[in-house]
Amino acid sequence: GVYSIELEMAEAALCRAVLAGEIAPRGEVVAPPDAICVVIDATDLGRGLVLVGEVLRRRLPTVVAINMVDVARRRGVHADEKKLADILGCAVVVCSARTGEGVVGAGGVRAALADASIPNRTPPGDARALERWADEVFAAVALGDEREGADTLTDRLDKAFTHPVLGVLIFAGVMTGLFYVLFKIATYPMDLIDGVFSRLSDGARSVMPEGVLADLLAGGVIGGVGATVIFLPQICLLFFLISLLEDTGYLARAAFVMDRVLRPFGLSGHSFVPLLSSHACALPGIMSARAVPDRRDRLATILVAPFMTCSARIPVYVLLTSILFHDRPVLGAVAFTGCYALGIGAALVSSMIARRTIIRGKSRPMALELPGYKVPSITTAFLATLDRGVVFLKKAGTNILAISIVLWWLSSYPLVAPPPEATALREQAAAIATSDQVSAEAMSTEADRLEASHATARSFAGRLGRVIEPALRPLGFDWQLSIGVVTSFAAREVFVSTMSVIVTGSDDTEDAGVMERLTLAKRADGSPLFTPAVCWSLLVYYVLAMQCIPTLAVTARESGSVRWALLQLAWMCSVAYVAAMLVYQVLRALGRA
Repeated sequence: GVYSIELEMAEAALCRAVLAGEIAPRGEVVAPPDAICVVIDATDLGRGLVLVGEVLRRRLPTVVAINMVDVARRRGVHADEKKLADILGCAVVVCSARTGEGVVGAGGVRAALADASIPNRTPPGDARALERWADEVFAAVALGDEREGADTLTDRLDKAFTHPVLGVLIFAGVMTGLFYVLFKIATYPMDLIDGVFSRLSDGARSVMPEGVLADLLAGGVIGGVGATVIFLPQICLLFFLISLLEDTGYLARAAFVMDRVLRPFGLSGHSFVPLLSSHACALPGIMSARAVPDRRDRLATILVAPFMTCSARIPVYVLLTSILFHDRPVLGAVAFTGCYALGIGAALVSSMIARRTIIRGKSRPMALELPGYKVPSITTAFLATLDRGVVFLKKAGTNILAISIVLWWLSSYPLVAPPPEATALREQAAAIATSDQVSAEAMSTEADRLEASHATARSFAGRLGRVIEPALRPLGFDWQLSIGVVTSFAAREVFVSTMSVIVTGSDDTEDAGVMERLTLAKRADGSPLFTPAVCWSLLVYYVLAMQCIPTLAVTARESGSVRWALLQLAWMCSVAYVAAMLVYQVLRALGRA
């Protein structure tokens, strides 16, 4: 089975500890493993034999699996596995994880592991002597010659993909295509999920009697689960595409190219994949930082990963750019892209500051073996995506559900009487219901809007918004926007529905009428709520602020200390506050308020 051991250590140290019997998967007895399966690359057997030699010295039941044998055959690379088994003193199996050859059945990897024995050969322990031993073994078992010029295409591609200038341009093109596909395709399942949970919520209200329990189930539980699951398609699709890129061999080249870009900021190419993953959600991005071998690099990656624009910020960007550029879509797209660039820039600068102050130390040089190019496996990508999706739901879903229930309670209580305007409209609607049904329904809808807005403004969340309004006034936020900021700490995307409910009494932001009322919303003094200065201030704030409690919990666990999560919260919110205040005050001084 595959186990996750949540310890703060590098992969190499973790491997040594498991082989030595010092740690074990959760629920297992701490003891040396029953058997070891060493998987090596058939196309690079010489290098793999060095690892085999290190494992053989452990004197544990061992099986050597020579993987990717199908690729090796196409390249004209062959090895005498029977002779290799005699030299190593343990079972050797040739296999292909892609095609399934040699994995199961008689003579397969599983059968060999079930009958694994302790090897009767002990390779040398000195590093140089071990390398000489591996070269000698490879020379003894290699059969045939690799086709001349077989790697010519690989060499030409590597020159392009790892070029200091061309490589960066190719990387930018690949990432642009990846995110275009991501946001283009993921829209359909996200809309489907949104519709399913809306029907579930309506169904719960129709089946259950009116009351607190029905509101909790429909608004808190189902709404909270829906708010989490709706972003699962984007997260899964991103990991699926990343897995395909990794399987082709390109992702290693991209990491090599990005190492040059990230190195001046205190990061390495190993941080590339975690930061890329954080554009879907910071939670799996931070968890994937375990693969960064250097502890300082790993910690810096964890701290700055939330600056990457995640899926939850997108609804906020859409709302604000639509208000700013409702009739200029090209400028709206430029502003949208600028939000991504601002987040990336803030992450790089923050990492540079951290590596020169609180996480000082020289980074470990990046040692990366470039794999060969091959056609990606859809099955492998699907299994990797499934694993990441399950991890996301387990780690994030439960936390967000709990937070959503608390947020629902804060937004729904205390119960207040409807405003006189709403009561009057309902009475008028009842009086003309038989003679003018259309007008009666319009009045009832308006009464619902007034009642929802009135209840939200006087809820605990509304009162909290008025309390913190003075602190956020320098950013241009009034009590209504302050409520949106407070509720966003549960999940950033909640800002859109919160503002819709407060201003219009409806959370249907797809309704053109709702969007129009949001654009024309007023403050208590009659001035516009969403001025250009306020919109830009909000955009900058939401790009930079840490408003995701589950992310803080994951940061605390992965970094090994709560203080790093608190530092992350304080730094990101401080940067967001100062930057948003500067934007608002400057635009206000220029007459854009």
